[in-house]
Amino acid sequence: MSRLKLFALTALCCTSVGPFALGQTLDAALRQAFQNNPSLDIQRADAAIAEEQLEEAKGQRRPTVTLSGGGGVQSIDSRNAFSAGGENSLASAQLEASLPIYTGGRVASGIRQAEAGINASQAGLNGATQDLMLDVITAYADVLRDRETISIRENSVNLLSEQVRAASDRFDVGVVTRTDVAQAEARLEGANASLAGAEAQLEGSEAVYAFLVGATPGPLADLPEPGVMPANVDFALETGLRDNPTLISLRASERAAEQAIEVARSSLRPTLSIVGTASYQEQFDILALDGFGPTGATQSRQDQRDTSLSALAQATVPLYQGGRASSSVKQAQLGFSQARLQTQNAERQIRAQIAQSWFTTLAAERAIVASERQVEAAEIAYEGAQEELAVGVRTTLDVLDQEQQLLDARLSLISAERDYYVAYHQLLRAMGALDYRALVSNR
Repeated sequence: MSRLKLFALTALCCTSVGPFALGQTLDAALRQAFQNNPSLDIQRADAAIAEEQLEEAKGQRRPTVTLSGGGGVQSIDSRNAFSAGGENSLASAQLEASLPIYTGGRVASGIRQAEAGINASQAGLNGATQDLMLDVITAYADVLRDRETISIRENSVNLLSEQVRAASDRFDVGVVTRTDVAQAEARLEGANASLAGAEAQLEGSEAVYAFLVGATPGPLADLPEPGVMPANVDFALETGLRDNPTLISLRASERAAEQAIEVARSSLRPTLSIVGTASYQEQFDILALDGFGPTGATQSRQDQRDTSLSALAQATVPLYQGGRASSSVKQAQLGFSQARLQTQNAERQIRAQIAQSWFTTLAAERAIVASERQVEAAEIAYEGAQEELAVGVRTTLDVLDQEQQLLDARLSLISAERDYYVAYHQLLRAMGALDYRALVSNR
């Protein structure tokens, strides 16, 4: 497996050449994660709910029309000589239309509150997308780093095994002592233990990758080259405080909480609406008195139909509500204060995240340069120590020390490369600039 390369993969490798040649690319992993990760579906559902809440708020200023009706049988048993008894069939229908004219600001504030909720949910979806991108990028880089670590440690085990064999041969001919052999064996067992730890770390990284992407990682292509760093940390801070989706969502939630105060206050104000009603009622088979005959009162059947139309302006003035409305206003005011504090706290966190990511990226960049030089020097020193051991100038311990220094230098280099790549994208996430389309266009 080739050494982890963070700055050498061209756009052709990322887009035109697919996983058949180089393994799965980072772009392909991101697409698969977007399709399989349930956290984005949750955020999409939240955004859809916010859209419907806006429609619900707008519907409160539109007229409402209701139609009601009923029917049944009425039985009358009267002992009054002038009252007819028997069974009656009843049927009625009523159509009512109501149009709100003034609601104390409840409808207008509710609409603005719902609109702010949509902005908050959309920003939350954007933030969840960027979080998922950062997690996938980190997991992808971790798998590559851990696989390369295993490759380096396996190579170290092979070299130390050869050192143990060579030391044993020299011991057999009396060139070295038993101490030299024991030193080589101790280093070999330590390398085996480090290899086991690296394998366990790779298992954990692959498990995280599978959780995020929805599939276990197969052969992975090298990481593509990152973009250009921002001009300076001040520009990064300015961008983050403006574009960070978490902060945008909290600011929208703050506006929604402010409108919630007006919604609560509207319950203390009068309301006015126009109500129109049309009703129809019919009564069948009513036994009614129809004069007096030779044998007494006679009865006849008749139907009764009643219709009515009305239109009126209906006003409601709240006088006393037991303190419930005032308590609702206070709760809304406290909720607004809480939302404002959450926004201020998020601003501080974003400032800290941007500063931390900025300087971590710079430190990792310098570490890459230093580690590359360290690897070059360690390779020369290791080769020289081997040659000097062959002529008896160096001891086995000297060669083992040089081999360990070379191992540490290589491991430091791949860790620095991974840290730079992850810190750079953490900076983009804190700035709110970790956009998938921009990320792909740079490939």
